[in-house]
Amino acid sequence: MKKLFAAALALIMALGLAACGKAPAAAPAEGGISTVKAGVLTVVTAPDFAPYEFYSLDEKGEPHLVGLDMDLARYIADYLGLELDVIPMDFDGTILELQNKKADLGMACYSPDLDRKDVMDFSDIYMVDEQVFICLDDTAAQFADAGAVNRAGLAIGVQVGSIQSDLAKEYAPDADMIGMARVTDIVADLVSGKLDGAFVEKMVAESYEKIYPELCVAFEVNYEDEGAVIGVAKGNDALLKAVNEALAAASADGSMETFAAKAVEQAYGTVGAQ
Repeated sequence: MKKLFAAALALIMALGLAACGKAPAAAPAEGGISTVKAGVLTVVTAPDFAPYEFYSLDEKGEPHLVGLDMDLARYIADYLGLELDVIPMDFDGTILELQNKKADLGMACYSPDLDRKDVMDFSDIYMVDEQVFICLDDTAAQFADAGAVNRAGLAIGVQVGSIQSDLAKEYAPDADMIGMARVTDIVADLVSGKLDGAFVEKMVAESYEKIYPELCVAFEVNYEDEGAVIGVAKGNDALLKAVNEALAAASADGSMETFAAKAVEQAYGTVGAQ
C-alpha cells in the first residue's frame, strides 16, 4: 500500500522541493457551484487528529489550526476562487453539520464508510493509511493480534462517530468501549493507565508515539475502506466535481506531497501541546 506521508517526506528531503500550495492559474470549468455562504467555502473540521488537522502553537504561544487538511482546504478554496471559513468542532459534529447542510465540506480525515453515504457525498480518496490498535509498551505482549482485544474487562478507547468505533464493535465486542470526542483525550487516558488500548489511524498513532514514547502500535487492523476523503454536502454535484478537480491538481503539481511532509513535521513537534 502506498504510504504517501513517508513518500512525501522523502521526496522533500531528496529533491529539496519548494513549498507548494498555490492553486494553478486555470480554475475549474464553471458548473453552477453554490455554497452555504455566497463567495465562501465553509469547512468543518475536528482539530485533534494530527497530522491531518490539529492546533500548533506559534512563537508567541498562540494556537493556530494546521495540518494536511487545513493546507488542502486553503488550496481548494483558492482553486475555486472562494474565501475560506474553517469551523472547528467535535468529530461527530462535523457529520451533523454536513447532514444539515450548514457546511459545504467536512475535512476531518473521513473514511468512505458506506454508513455515511446517506448524509454526505465522498470526494475521491486523497490519502491512504491503515488502522491500528495502540497500547502501552509494557502491555504490548498482551495484544499480539486482533483476537487478543476481545476480552471482558478491557477498556478500549475510540473517537465518537469515527470508523474506529465500528472497528471496536467488530473486533472487541466483549470489551468495554469508551467513546470520547477527542483523540487527545483518548491518548491522555491511555498514557495515564485509564485505558488498555485504542483504535486509531496509523499516521495519527505514529504522531503521538513521537511525543509519548511509552505508546506503541500493537497490530494493524484489517479494514476494507482505507483512505481519507472529503465530505461534501449531499447533492451538491457541481461542488463535488470541482473538489475532485482540485484534488487531482494538488496531486499533479506536488502540493499534496508538500502538505503531507509539512504536516508530519509540525505534528511531531506539537501533538503534545493540543
